Amino acid sequence: MKTLIINIKELIQVRDKSVLKVSGAEMAVLPTIKNAYLVLQNDLIADFGFMEDMPEDLNPEKCIDAYGKMVLPAWCDSHTHLVYAGNREQEFVDRINGLSYEEIANRGGGILNSAKKLNETSEEEIYDQSKVRLEEIMRLGTGALEIKSGYGLTVDGELKMLRVIQKLSNNYPITIKASFLGAHAFPLEFAKNHQGYIDLIINEMLPEIAKNKLAVYIDVFCEMGYFTVEETEQILEAGIRFGLIPKIHVNQFNSIGGIKAGIKYNALTVDHLEVMKSEDIEALKNSKTMPVALPSCSYFLGIPYTLSRELISSGLALALATDYNPGSTPSGNMNFVVSTACIKMKLTPEEAINAATINGAYAMGISKTHGSITIGKKANLIITKPISSYYQLPYAFGSNLIDAVLIEGEVFI
Repeated sequence: MKTLIINIKELIQVRDKSVLKVSGAEMAVLPTIKNAYLVLQNDLIADFGFMEDMPEDLNPEKCIDAYGKMVLPAWCDSHTHLVYAGNREQEFVDRINGLSYEEIANRGGGILNSAKKLNETSEEEIYDQSKVRLEEIMRLGTGALEIKSGYGLTVDGELKMLRVIQKLSNNYPITIKASFLGAHAFPLEFAKNHQGYIDLIINEMLPEIAKNKLAVYIDVFCEMGYFTVEETEQILEAGIRFGLIPKIHVNQFNSIGGIKAGIKYNALTVDHLEVMKSEDIEALKNSKTMPVALPSCSYFLGIPYTLSRELISSGLALALATDYNPGSTPSGNMNFVVSTACIKMKLTPEEAINAATINGAYAMGISKTHGSITIGKKANLIITKPISSYYQLPYAFGSNLIDAVLIEGEVFI
């Protein structure tokens, strides 16, 4: 079906096919066309340009008048834990009462709390809970996302999570990439036998995941009290042997050398980065690894924000993602992420939109098909309500400025 969108006040993030990410000073540039039209052919972008140049013989089956509104690519959320059971609202109250994230984890809360709930919940119920979250974020403008496992911490639990992710991918038009994060924490029974759990990941989990094609990426939480750099490297090496692409949680609370380990194994992304040293930034230079900031995690936990200005000033790229999870970021709202990046991390609106679209797509390995208004890319779009400029998107942080979301050319209701 051919869909024509006319009278677009501003068509945002117009790119040539050759642009797969933007870095450094390029992040401050956001190409747009004012008073534009956009043609969609089935699930792809077919044409666009100025209204005055619009061909007369388009003959669309559907026409959308976007007068006063703006159109931009749907958000690409490259870091979520959207599949989980229940919630951790009691831990939210515990933090209000003075306990830190680490103290809660040491009492059996945190990731281990979520793992207990997940292993006690049926696969069908986990799917039903997760699809509600997925539908919500799609209505909020997310057109592609990565979902991690990591709340199973058993062979059955991890495989159950990955099957739910696969089912969501099969049942919804949104692009979903699965990451295997069995190395999220050590289960209590392996607290004093780290190698035993790593062997379980390598010898039992990974073969099943590879055989059933349940994941694209392998991820590790490289952090003090979780997985050491040496343990992280052992797991990444094994994942690569099974055909998985490395990603890595690093520098959330401490800088212990995880960034260098990620770069060593050609990780697609290094995520969190709330605590950064100058040597971490230097290590990222001349690598293809994308730094990913998770500002709503910093907001929720009250921890430092990623040093975005330092990264960008060093010529590096930056992506933004939600970290949607029950413990440290119970929200998948990318609009809030974009606003928070501007308000707290001092990104310009141009930088934040680039980080949440084209660079977010790169951080999922899909920037050839997503993340910009480019002929041949997926027709995943946000149509705003009438707004004065795209600055209003991060400025009006408490308002829903989305009029419609199109996923693969169809309005998602």
